[in-house]
This record gives sequence, C-alpha cells and structure tokens, in this order.
Amino acid sequence: MKQAEPLTPTLADLFVAFAKVSLSGFGGVLAWARRAMVEDRGWLTPEEFNEVYAVCTMLPGANIVNFSVVFGSRVRGPLGGLVALAGLILPPVVLVVVFAMLYARFGDLPALRHMLTAVAAAAAGLIAATVAKMARPLFDQRWPAAPIPALAAFLAVGVMQWSLPLVLVILMPASIALALAQKLRLRR
Repeated sequence: MKQAEPLTPTLADLFVAFAKVSLSGFGGVLAWARRAMVEDRGWLTPEEFNEVYAVCTMLPGANIVNFSVVFGSRVRGPLGGLVALAGLILPPVVLVVVFAMLYARFGDLPALRHMLTAVAAAAAGLIAATVAKMARPLFDQRWPAAPIPALAAFLAVGVMQWSLPLVLVILMPASIALALAQKLRLRR
C-alpha cells in the first residue's frame, strides 16, 4: 500500500515546528530539526533533508537558520521562510533574556555550574547521534565511496590538526571527482 503524501505545512505549522525545534536544543538543534522534519512530520525524506542541509552549509550564517529560511521558502514562499525563521529565533531570544536575568542573580551557585556542564555533555552526544543518522543514507548507496571525503576531513582536521581551509581546498575537488565517478559508474 502506498503511503499518503505529507500535507504541505501551513504558516502556523512552520512557526510551531521551528519553535519546538528551537526550544528542544541546547547548544545546537540540528538533531531536533531532522527529527521534526523527517521522522515526526514526514515533510522531508532523509535524503531530502541531507540535500537541503548541505546547501545551507554552503551559505553564510548559521546552518540551522539557513535551513529554516530555505525550507520555509520552499513550502510557503518568502513568507514561509520568514515565519519559519521567526519560529526558530523568537522563543529562544525570550528564554535567553529570562535566563540572563536569572544567571546574573544566581550564577555563582556551584550546583548551577555542574548542571550546565551536564547539559553540554548531553548536547555533544546528541550531535554525534545525529551525525550517525545523517551518514546512514551515504552507506546505503550502491557505491560505498561516498563517506570517504567525510572520513578524510575528520581525520585531517580532527586528528591531524590540519588547517580547515587547506583540507577544503584538497577535499572539495576530490569529493566532486568521486561524485562524478559514482555517477558514471551508476550509468553503466
């Protein structure tokens, strides 16, 4: 039986979805955005999410902010992009102002410092889990060379401490060449 196509989100749906995403994350909301768009609402497939997010990483600014504008615009035009952006930004701004006032008053408490350390550790684990979910479609492809540039970038920057611009200058043409080779191979 064929699954029904997901409904196009309304402006209110966009605002609420991105507000929930922004209120769910500490130190980053990529995991929550993927979950909301792909798993909970079915507005994007895992591959579509990766493609839209990849475009957003090439744009200047915060990736998730770019994602909200690109996705909102894609489904509801310029107003959709603005509404998704507002949903992503407004709730955290209000919370940050409230938390700043509370931190100014209670910031010297040791219990608060320990709690913030625990939240940071949880955010790091969440990012690692999201990277694993986003990488799955790469491993499901018929040609397993797709993860090679990502692994090379991780090793070069994360382990060997090479300069990111140097790694990008080397890996961008190499990854384009691998993608072209994959496309040619799949045509045969």
